[in-house]
Parts: sequence; structure tokens; C-alpha cells
Amino acid sequence: MEIVDDLDLKGLKILQNSSYFKFGIDSVLLSDFAKIKKARTVVDFGTGNGIIPLLLYGKYENIKIIGLELLKELYLLAKRNVEINDLKDSIEIINGNIKDAVKIFGRSSVDYVVTNPPYLKGDGILNENLYKRIARHEIECTLKDLLHSAYGILKENGIFYMVHRVNRLTDVLFEMRKSRIEPKVLRFVAKNDESAPNIFLIKGVKNSKPDIIIQKTLNIYERENKYTLEIEKIYGRS
Repeated sequence: MEIVDDLDLKGLKILQNSSYFKFGIDSVLLSDFAKIKKARTVVDFGTGNGIIPLLLYGKYENIKIIGLELLKELYLLAKRNVEINDLKDSIEIINGNIKDAVKIFGRSSVDYVVTNPPYLKGDGILNENLYKRIARHEIECTLKDLLHSAYGILKENGIFYMVHRVNRLTDVLFEMRKSRIEPKVLRFVAKNDESAPNIFLIKGVKNSKPDIIIQKTLNIYERENKYTLEIEKIYGRS
């Protein structure tokens, strides 16, 4: 079933389909964590329904955003979301594989890569729903594939932003450094101040020197079902 949600951001709306993988707070947090300069080009790997390009458009002016999506149905849905918001001059959606990013965009051609990738390895119990299976598991594209492609299309000192699960932190740091995208800023996200972090946000820079900053942990809830003030600000409600 299709529904239209108001993003509470510059009048933007998003069409979602319950048969596919709907966006969650991780995409919202990633779009806030990513700091984009004017007149720059951003590529969103695995854009899904186009939520991250929409949120980035709502936050920044005069940037070009390109969403890359493998699944044809999600690609078409993301294109519809661009069209219903009349953003064809600012956001482009491309149907293609992350592993082919260099062929699609050209080597050293973009300023930023952002991504909310599959969190799980391509093993274990897999979801029967194809769209959710590919969104959650590294079936079509591994972490190594993703970082290799990001390095290939980023300009020198280009910036990489990602959200991921804490239990994959060692994998992420290892593969980032191996791919020569040096981890520079790390922020953990927890349910509340009594919970251990379960996801993290990370910034990397292509061919940068080693030096990482660990930011203060971001807590989502102040108490049950009540967002912290910072989360309210991220959602534009405070």
C-alpha cells in the first residue's frame, strides 16, 4: 500500500510503499550528520525511495544530489518522489549497481558520498521480502565493495558519510582504512542515556592522514516515547 508522508521540511513529501523498505530515523540522523558545502555534488549509494536526497535538499542550498539505486521498483519510486516535489533540477535518480559507480559517474568526480547501507552480512536468516532482504543484508554489495566504489568516485580529500550498526564497527574501520578513506569523525547513537549505543555515524576523508574525533553520544529518547531536545531539533520541531 502506498502512503504519502509529510517530512515537515520545506513542504517536502515522500511517497512510501509498505511492500518495500521504509525509511527510519537512521536516514534522518545521517542527513543531519552530513555537512555539505554549496555548489558540491553528492551521491547517495542505495538511495531506496530517495529519502536522503530529499532531506539533504531540505537542509542545503545549491547542491546537486544523485541517488543510485539497484532495484528497478525502488528506483522508479525515488523518481516519483523527486517529481512530486518538483526537484528534477536538483535531484537525479539513477538505476544502477554501486559496484559500477566508477563507470556511471567517472573516477574522482564527486565531492561527497553518503550511504545508509545494509547492516547485516549476507548470511544467516534472510528476509523473504526481496526488497527488505537486499536493504538489510550484504547480498548485492558488500561493505568492501561500497567503500572501494566510494573511493573511486570521490575527488581527492572527498568526504564519505555513513550510518551503521555498532556490532560492525571493527569491520567498518578496517575496511575504511584499507580503502584509503580515513575515519575522521565518529558519533555513537543510543536509545537513551542508560543504554549502550546501537548505531553510529561516521565521516571519512579520501587519502587523509590518521586522526579521529569521537563526538558526544547522541541519545534519541529523554524518556519513553519522548525525544531529546537534540532529536527534536534534527526533526525541525524545536
